[in-house]
Amino acid sequence: MLRPPRWRDYPAWARLRRTSRSFLTPWEPAWKEGHLTFASYWIRVRLSRRSIRNNEAFPFFIFKRASGELIGSVVLENIRGGPARACSLGYWVGRDHASRGFMSEAIPAVVNFAFDADISRVEAACLPDNMPSRRVLEKSGFTCEGIAGGYLQIAGRWRDHALYAKMRSDRTDSHTEGS
Repeated sequence: MLRPPRWRDYPAWARLRRTSRSFLTPWEPAWKEGHLTFASYWIRVRLSRRSIRNNEAFPFFIFKRASGELIGSVVLENIRGGPARACSLGYWVGRDHASRGFMSEAIPAVVNFAFDADISRVEAACLPDNMPSRRVLEKSGFTCEGIAGGYLQIAGRWRDHALYAKMRSDRTDSHTEGS
C-alpha cells in the first residue's frame, strides 16, 4: 500500500530508520544531526504536503498490505514541466524488508502514477555497486543510460552513479498510451 506520510507515522518511521541505519547509510546522503527527531520529521511532512500541493514532488510511504507495517518509501521529486515533463525517482526500504519484492511492486506503481500525471520521463540514479538497486530498476523497465562521475554526495563523499530512465513510451502494461 502506498500513501503520503502522515504525522502519526513518526514512531514507525523513526523505528524503521533507526533499526536500518547501518543498512541505509552506505547508500544515502549523510544523515544530519537530529535526523530521527520528531522536529525533523515534522518538517519533512510539512514540506511533503506543500510539494504535493504544488505538484513539485509526490512522496509515498510503503506499507505491507496485510499488517499495515511501514517498510520504506518511494518519491517522485524534482518534477519538471514544460518540454521536459520529467522527474526523479528516489526510494529506500528497511533492512528487514530488502530483497523481498516490495520495491518491485512499489516502483512500477509510482512510475505509472507519474505517467498518468503526464510525466514523460522518470529518472533514477544509484551507486554502480548497489546491485540490488540496479536489479530493481531494471526489473521495473528502466534502462541504464551510463555512469555520471561525482553525481551525488553519498555518505559524505561525491560518488559516481549509474543513471537510469524510463519513458512513458516504454510502458508495456495496460496503461500504455492510446489504451
